[in-house]
Amino acid sequence: MRVTHPIATTATGMVRGLYLDGLRTWRGVPYGSSTAGASRFRAPHPPREWKGALDCTQFAPPALQGNYGPNDMVEGTEDCLTLDIVRPDTDDVLPVVVYLHGGTFITGASNDRVSQGHNIARDTNIVYVSLNFRLGVMGYLDFRLLGEDCVATPATHDQILALQWVRDNIAQFGGDPNRVTIMGESAGANAVTTLMCTPAAHGLFHGAIGQSTPVAAVHSRLQSAMWVRALLDRMGMSRLSTIDDLRAQDAEELARVGQTMTVTGGAIPSLNLCFMPTVDGTILPKHPLATFAAGEEAPVPMILGTNSGEASFAKAFFMRSRARERAAKRLLDIYDPRHSDAVLAAYNYASNRSDFAELVADAVFWAPSVKAATDHRKVAGTWMYRFDYAGELMTRMGLGAVHTADLEAVFGMQYATPAGHLNRIGRTNEFDQVREFMQYHWGHFFRHGRPGSDWPAYGFRQEEKPGRATAIINAQSTVVYDPKPDQRRAWEEFDMNEWGMGREDLMEDLADFLGLDDTPISPNSR
Repeated sequence: MRVTHPIATTATGMVRGLYLDGLRTWRGVPYGSSTAGASRFRAPHPPREWKGALDCTQFAPPALQGNYGPNDMVEGTEDCLTLDIVRPDTDDVLPVVVYLHGGTFITGASNDRVSQGHNIARDTNIVYVSLNFRLGVMGYLDFRLLGEDCVATPATHDQILALQWVRDNIAQFGGDPNRVTIMGESAGANAVTTLMCTPAAHGLFHGAIGQSTPVAAVHSRLQSAMWVRALLDRMGMSRLSTIDDLRAQDAEELARVGQTMTVTGGAIPSLNLCFMPTVDGTILPKHPLATFAAGEEAPVPMILGTNSGEASFAKAFFMRSRARERAAKRLLDIYDPRHSDAVLAAYNYASNRSDFAELVADAVFWAPSVKAATDHRKVAGTWMYRFDYAGELMTRMGLGAVHTADLEAVFGMQYATPAGHLNRIGRTNEFDQVREFMQYHWGHFFRHGRPGSDWPAYGFRQEEKPGRATAIINAQSTVVYDPKPDQRRAWEEFDMNEWGMGREDLMEDLADFLGLDDTPISPNSR
């Protein structure tokens, strides 16, 4: 007689899950001990052992975060190191996919509707694992200026611990620990490329997929100091506060202030997010783009891609062309004032709304991804795509394939994202073609470390064909070689590695807080 609940035995105890619609699923499985209180801002540790079978039939609360709604409500918990597992109801040993959710480093959960993984586990026949990890103030700020008893990016440490848990335990759930793919979207895709550049994570995964990854989104020392000081100020704390002083603060108040910083900090126009990974010299030894350029990233096959309308919302910014040009110039100058004019010229000086939106999208997503893919193809198999599919209304509105649009196709969850609701209007029958294309190639990658044979690698130019093959994903998908070559060449010399190069005023303003003398500093200097 079959048991009522699937039982698996982990290194710390048994877990009891659910049979659900032809699947087996375990929810809220601990992979780490509590990160609250005295453990705040520290590296995580494995969970303690328990007796009996732990009830893992309900989703656990997400990491502590603001709701970014009309009020200051905070949800979730500091004790958030849990994961969810979904697999087909068979006894087959299957490839493993570990999914890292997006949410601008400040929101998201393992069980967001689109990423619960039921359809992708069934459709691609995998063991699917989705993670909760620390976010915002708790996960993505470097407080080492306030004391050494902390780590620079707790979220990255959480993700490494989760991958170690998968290595040691996933066979008990029918997963193959030697065939693990890490996959993420947006901030989660940044986590993927960051882990590829983290030596401590090497060997814990065997393939990587980054969807809309802002590869270059890491804090320089200057940025980190700027936001730590801003947090202390907004908390009403002395700038001489210590890391223990921060641990003594109410967790929800820290999350609430972090939410306010994000909304009112004016960071978006200069690509200066409050919360991002930090180049700390140890877990993340150097900027990811520098790691890719040196060929020191994890030598595993990789898919990278972006959506054609990632920042189409930016078309609503700035009514006058002169204002758009000035804003674009400021955005670029803060990284590399020497080469910003060449990039501006490639986008018609951002004189119209479409050019401006394309420049913003490419600065955040496409150009850094091209740089990473260009270097990674020397190390391991590399494939690139551009997701173009958009519903009738989104096309008519001039928005196209907006940020997150690709998630619905990969996960087989039509209308599951906010933007996806707009696709209910007009034609919808083409969605299945897009879903089938993505799930076929993603599934092939999960198994074999490469997409299907009709998607060529992002390779080098040869006599018989050009290089940089890019899959254009739409109702009728195609392959294009070296899309947007003029813009690509314009970005080649542009240095995305150090935010703040064009802001000497900030360097001077933060010198005392950083404990520096009058010696000029590089924003990434340690």
